[in-house]
Amino acid sequence: MSSTYYEFGTAADRWDRARMFFDAREYVTAARILGGLVAEVPEQVAPRLLLARAYYHSAQLRKAETELRAILERDPVEHYARLMLGRTLERQGRAAEAAPHLRMAAAMSGESPDTA
Repeated sequence: MSSTYYEFGTAADRWDRARMFFDAREYVTAARILGGLVAEVPEQVAPRLLLARAYYHSAQLRKAETELRAILERDPVEHYARLMLGRTLERQGRAAEAAPHLRMAAAMSGESPDTA
């Protein structure tokens, strides 16, 4: 696929296309589409969060971490981003760094930290 495919259409078209690829578990393709979308609208949480998820599922953990930290910098109480950051850090073998994020995510959702 040429790079124009990833950039083709309106932001809404690209969002729909990225969701379609994500739902089909084509995470790398979804990330390529979402990368441009996030660059266009960096203030929107949903595209950035889906981009982080696509990176996570395609084992691009450093990139996922970068996107999640950007979300939390703008919105420190974004529960799912906090949980994903903890899980991303855990998956990288950084359990000590992950623990505070996982505890905060559990507290925000009303769960016991032991069940998170």
